[in-house]
Amino acid sequence: MACTLALGVVSVCGVAKMNAQTPEDDKKFLATVQQSDINEIKLSELAETKATNPAVKKFAMKMVTEHKMMEMKMKPFADEWGLQAPPDLDQDHKDEYAKLSGLSGADFDKEYVDAMKKDHTKALDLFTDEAKETKNMKFQAAVIQGKTHVAAHKNMAYDLGKKL
Repeated sequence: MACTLALGVVSVCGVAKMNAQTPEDDKKFLATVQQSDINEIKLSELAETKATNPAVKKFAMKMVTEHKMMEMKMKPFADEWGLQAPPDLDQDHKDEYAKLSGLSGADFDKEYVDAMKKDHTKALDLFTDEAKETKNMKFQAAVIQGKTHVAAHKNMAYDLGKKL
């Protein structure tokens, strides 16, 4: 009985120790990704209603769908590490949202696509660095999968920008 109890304590301590060893850089990256997903979703939801170019509307719909999917892929890690998704846009994206809200037509479409180019370029750099740096193999697999989506989003945004 004492041996079973000792194994149970070691087991619980092992789990606590494993969680305590989660690198802070991985947590910081994931918190950044959570904020980025919220930003992309909210700006793209606005674009779904305000964009006039059908290709921009289609792109915005894809951003909403795929960023929600990316949120779900990262949720198990966020839950394990005790991270909560942010409730709203960060300040830079609140400013961008306000700017976009005041635009219409081709001006809106161009500004939205420019914001997507900028955001996805920064995100791709973050995903690339995290994929190299993380030591958590399960997390690394999710990061690499996310990186593939972000790279595709960046390319779509740049291609779309050339047509506007």
